[in-house]
Amino acid sequence: MKILVIQQKMIGDVLTSSIMFEVLRAKYPNAQLDYLINTHTLAVVENNPNISNFIFFTKKEEHSKRALFKFAKNLRKNNYSVIIDVYSKLSSNIITLFSGANTTISYYKPYTTFVYTNNIKRYKNTKSKSGLAIVNRLQLLKPLGIEATDVKPKVYLTEVEIKNSKTLLESNGINLKKPLYMIGVLGSGDNKTYPFAYMAKVIDRIVEQTKGQLLFNYIPSQKEQAQTIYNLCKEETKQYIFFDVFGKSLREFLAITKHCNALIGNEGGAINMAKALDIKTFAIFSPWISKDDWSLFENNDNIAVHLKDYKPELYNNKKEKEMKGEAYKLYQEFSPMFFFDKLNGFLQQTIS
Repeated sequence: MKILVIQQKMIGDVLTSSIMFEVLRAKYPNAQLDYLINTHTLAVVENNPNISNFIFFTKKEEHSKRALFKFAKNLRKNNYSVIIDVYSKLSSNIITLFSGANTTISYYKPYTTFVYTNNIKRYKNTKSKSGLAIVNRLQLLKPLGIEATDVKPKVYLTEVEIKNSKTLLESNGINLKKPLYMIGVLGSGDNKTYPFAYMAKVIDRIVEQTKGQLLFNYIPSQKEQAQTIYNLCKEETKQYIFFDVFGKSLREFLAITKHCNALIGNEGGAINMAKALDIKTFAIFSPWISKDDWSLFENNDNIAVHLKDYKPELYNNKKEKEMKGEAYKLYQEFSPMFFFDKLNGFLQQTIS
């Protein structure tokens, strides 16, 4: 049997959808299980023993209809029995349509039902602590007779990567016997980034409570923004920040994070990666992102805070996504004072 799972675009989505391979491998131990992803997302699923092959969707196919159709026709030669389209957008609709697979599965949309043999309606809410993003992905396996719950994404690091990251940290004066925190200072965009002044207050509080060593998660192109947040921190706090120690690649970031007591900061891919490494997390959600969807496996080790938890009246019974255009205004309402008690309790358990 040959099965293709399609999940393009965001790193967090690719990592989250990788749970399906663990379940599929258990059901079909000898099957060829392939994953169609964007090239830049490989790092979070690299070395996953449940995935047979990676197929890359590049910018060429993304920006050219001719290239997309050629890609889809070539993929047909793989003779997949099953296509599971988690992405469910035009490009993946076309890939599925051309695949020739007997069983094609995706989420229900009234205008694409003719493409798929199985159209699965998403749950709108769930009692599961794993979160809707997990629950709805596992729903896509039901047409194959697979019932699964609470499968957690995993990142697979090598011993060499872990050893090299330890050497890097220690060579920069970091004492791994003392608390070490990775700070997600920036989100994937302005409307997913906690206001700089507020983030500085959060960082100050972490140092006040733990006297822990702090690393900033940023890429070189974000250095100026990260520096701005650093400058807003108290002088005493700055003494605990190792500003120039960061992962030069996504795999390096993952290996460094593996040595941390916790990752604290903006909700996003980095938070989900930390969870996949079994590192504790404290996530500050953007006001327009649904916590029900993306607060995966929320418990004492993985805490999430959202403006809607503290000021529900600001939403006027609207869904979070409807408030995207008001993200900046809502962020100003989201004072860190709302959740400092939760943060204090979380920090205490990371050093106990």
